[in-house]
Amino acid sequence: MIKRAKNSDLREIKKLTEACAQAMIEQGIYQWNEYYPSIEKLQADIEKQELFKLVSNDEILGIIVLTPVKDEEYESINWLSKTENNLYVHRLATHPEHWGSGLGQQLMNFAENLARKENYESVRLDTFSLNKRNHKFYEARRYQRLGSIYFPKQSEAPFYCYELLL
Repeated sequence: MIKRAKNSDLREIKKLTEACAQAMIEQGIYQWNEYYPSIEKLQADIEKQELFKLVSNDEILGIIVLTPVKDEEYESINWLSKTENNLYVHRLATHPEHWGSGLGQQLMNFAENLARKENYESVRLDTFSLNKRNHKFYEARRYQRLGSIYFPKQSEAPFYCYELLL
């Protein structure tokens, strides 16, 4: 089941993101670190009602942030949709013990279905350039890579921006 996260979920969500960060680092993927995602960022996501949790047997197995707000880092990208009516995906994470079990697909299905239901033109996101598994994941879902942006506090390597027109 996927539903909005609550403040009472914050500690469990932070532990999930820390487990993801550690597992990625162990694979040589330095996408998340001690700065990101911060507990303050996750709490703000919850307060804006943009953070959704995937729950099974009362355990949070995954999260996704869905927002209509375009970050300023995205201004340089030549997006496919020429309007501002787009849904942005941030902080997609599933517990490393469940990687490869389809939870990421469930979260993205939820995001795309919500975007269609709310009449957005596209779904946009970025993913770390050195995370090859994510590239395959999004490209298999028909997302198109459009350009690169940088988050210096996270990595010197770029992040690739992707978009799916609905």
